[in-house]
Amino acid sequence: MALFITFEGGEGSGKSSAIKKITKYFEEHNIPFIISREPGGTPIGEQIRNVILANNNNEMDITTEALLFAASRRQHLVEKIWPNLKNNINVICDRYLDSSLAYQGYARGLGIDTVLEINQYATENTFPDLTFFFDVDVEIGLDRINQNHEREVNRLDLEKRTFHEKVRKGYQELSKRYPNRYVVIDAKMPLDDVVNKCLEILKERIK
Repeated sequence: MALFITFEGGEGSGKSSAIKKITKYFEEHNIPFIISREPGGTPIGEQIRNVILANNNNEMDITTEALLFAASRRQHLVEKIWPNLKNNINVICDRYLDSSLAYQGYARGLGIDTVLEINQYATENTFPDLTFFFDVDVEIGLDRINQNHEREVNRLDLEKRTFHEKVRKGYQELSKRYPNRYVVIDAKMPLDDVVNKCLEILKERIK
């Protein structure tokens, strides 16, 4: 049975770099998969992403932000995630529901349960089978962003350090709430070590 696998973490946690190496393993072993991201993943979702992350949209209400993420997620599920899982194709996603719970629910202060309720409606209670949380000190993550000149810098990247600290705490709370699907990865390790740790878990789950 295909798995819905998500990668979560704060800014600069290294998940996107790890995903590239992990998907190479899937290719080499002929494991069917697609890779996607949130917000985005579909043409409509990418348009919503542009609105959410635009650096000049600083007046965006936090509830509007949460609803836009949920709308993009709904379209992503309908167009991409559900059809591929139905066809027994593994789905690897850079961010999903937990990002909304950590960023808007915890860090923005809307409440994890409030944002969860919004997303339960949007997703029809679709949760990942496996979630890798790349946990890293905020200072390390932000330093990585500053050093990576090829990476897009969006509105959330520009938030104050205290916001990013709250995001990390939000994810740590979620790892306790959902221990059965969460795998916490020490993301300050070298990239190859992080990738190998993820692959150890994946090899046990993917048959």
